[in-house]
Amino acid sequence: METTQSSHHMSTPARFRSLMASFPSGVSIVTAVGDGQAPWGMTCSAVCSVAVDPPTLLVGMRVESPTLAAAVHSGVFAVNLLHARARGYAELFASADPHRFGAIRWHRPEGGGGPHLVDAAHTVADCRITRTVRVAGQRIVFGEVFRITELSDTKPLLYGFRGYASWPAADAESEGEGREAGASRST
Repeated sequence: METTQSSHHMSTPARFRSLMASFPSGVSIVTAVGDGQAPWGMTCSAVCSVAVDPPTLLVGMRVESPTLAAAVHSGVFAVNLLHARARGYAELFASADPHRFGAIRWHRPEGGGGPHLVDAAHTVADCRITRTVRVAGQRIVFGEVFRITELSDTKPLLYGFRGYASWPAADAESEGEGREAGASRST
């Protein structure tokens, strides 16, 4: 019989960051349009599904974020789910570069929630804000998804262990098993 050694530590901000770094997630760029139709955006891995009916997701943004201010002002935003070749976009939108939208191709479809990053996203969800909740220095924004735009079928960009990666290649047999398992999963 194999035994497992464990250790217990008090939770600190550093230990919590380390914990969350060990939990890889997809990478997105949340976008919105603010006053004067100025585009805003930020890299975000704090995205989660909430409900299927009505289709609702949540994103976590810093309270001081100009992207958050634009989304709250307009009542809508877009979640651009990045594909594996979009690491440069993730890094650009995580930076303080004020000219990030001038460096990329994007468009805002009629009635869309925010700019769609056409060269970086594999899928975009346009959302209407239904509520927000403040938690410490973050605001959790609940968005009802009113439109989904599929741009490509490439693998998603992932972030974990303080680095970027893409979904690993899988053989046909295990891919089918993954789809079957995912089909029975509920949100």
